[in-house]
Amino acid sequence: MLSPVFSQPPPDLNRRLAKLTSILDVAKAMSAERDLDLLLPLILFEATKVVEADRCSLFILDRERNELWSKVAQGSKNEIRLPVGSGVAGQVAHTGAIINIPDAYADSRFNRSFDVSSGYQTKTILCVPMRDANGDVTGVIQALNKLDGQGFNAEDEELLLALGAQAAGAIENALLHEEINRLFEGFVSASVVAIEARDPTTAGHSGRVADLTVSLAQTLEHLSAGPYARIRFSASEIQELRYASLLHDFGKVGVREPVLVKAEKLYPHELDVLRARFQLARKDLQLQSYRRRYEAVKRHGAEAASDIEAAEEARLASELKHLIEVFDFVLTCNRPTVLAQGGFERLTELGTLRFDDAEGLAQPLLLPREIQSLSIPRGTLSPEERREIESHVEHTYRFLTQIPWTRALRRVPEIAYAHHEKLDGTGYPRAEREIPIQSRMMSIADIYDALTASDRPYKKAVPHTLALDILKRETDSGQLDRDLFRIFVEAEIPRRALLHPPK
Repeated sequence: MLSPVFSQPPPDLNRRLAKLTSILDVAKAMSAERDLDLLLPLILFEATKVVEADRCSLFILDRERNELWSKVAQGSKNEIRLPVGSGVAGQVAHTGAIINIPDAYADSRFNRSFDVSSGYQTKTILCVPMRDANGDVTGVIQALNKLDGQGFNAEDEELLLALGAQAAGAIENALLHEEINRLFEGFVSASVVAIEARDPTTAGHSGRVADLTVSLAQTLEHLSAGPYARIRFSASEIQELRYASLLHDFGKVGVREPVLVKAEKLYPHELDVLRARFQLARKDLQLQSYRRRYEAVKRHGAEAASDIEAAEEARLASELKHLIEVFDFVLTCNRPTVLAQGGFERLTELGTLRFDDAEGLAQPLLLPREIQSLSIPRGTLSPEERREIESHVEHTYRFLTQIPWTRALRRVPEIAYAHHEKLDGTGYPRAEREIPIQSRMMSIADIYDALTASDRPYKKAVPHTLALDILKRETDSGQLDRDLFRIFVEAEIPRRALLHPPK
């Protein structure tokens, strides 16, 4: 019995199979690529290889402007724009039909100006439409100069058309990805505007914290030693970190504005009421003085009026001086400074001072709640108000968890949630000790900018060196990450980030 003979496929079939396999391979690569600047050169490289052309160009249809545009064309450094219907590519976009020209200079549809400006000589042209899943033309691919010197054939048309269909879907996905990114960017920018509108004195804080944090993260990529030598952040993780940093204070929109911008221990309306009470007390001192003069003259006669007047003037001046001193002390206590030794005790003593109102009833010069506010040991916020400010982290988390983040950005809420936590468990709102590295970096950046930012109503900006000293004290006490702070200082992150913000 004779054995069957299996003949090898002809060379042309092998070549065609190789090209089809190449198209399938590039289709997989294109479907995974979301960066248009990387996707377009990939398509052109494969198109050139598949049809064995000298070079290729790819044009995307801009329906709003009725134009074709090309971010990348082999042999051209500049973006090309041309009207739909103009030139070979424009006609393919308009009609959706393939154009295959064996002799460019003999065809009236060819625009020679491109050759003239570039110094290139076009001989053969194959231009095919790119169609999306609905069959609509979304762009064109144009191949120039078949390498074998012959014209492009029917097989080239078929292969380039197949590649164009794959490219259309990939480009559509990439453009949609860009639109989603722009949408997120716009949303984040609008959110930052909303934050800063609540408290204009902190304008720019969110952006600076983002620049500092991202710069610190990018610095870790260059480390060759230490606990963070192997830490690397992908582009999507950097974007995630940037969004979390920009939105870390968004929850402040849920804090009452008077508390958010409270510059002194008493609110302005409280200080106005207190000032009015001191003015009444002043009038009461004057009235009491005149009453004593009247009674003294009645007892001692008119001939004693001069002595009585002199004595009362001296007494009234002393009492008014004391009242002014008390009010000045109250104003000093009202500022966001640490009270001097004995200040709390004196405030308590002043709580016993009285004056008579218009009804002749004794009223306290300082109310208990005013004494309590003026006795705030540091800053301007009472414990209740500080808790309200700290609640902004909870508001931020609740707000961010309502957003349908993409998988690449899903940790934005978690990162922002932990930016006030401390490694020793003294932070808020959860007193967590296990803190994501992204949040640890943001904590350093947030504190640094809060210290060095321009003057605010409730505090003065501190110099760079003093800010680092304060951060070091928190680091030494175990609150901040020691290694990250060392990198923050040694890599001069503030200078680098704020002079050359990361992109």
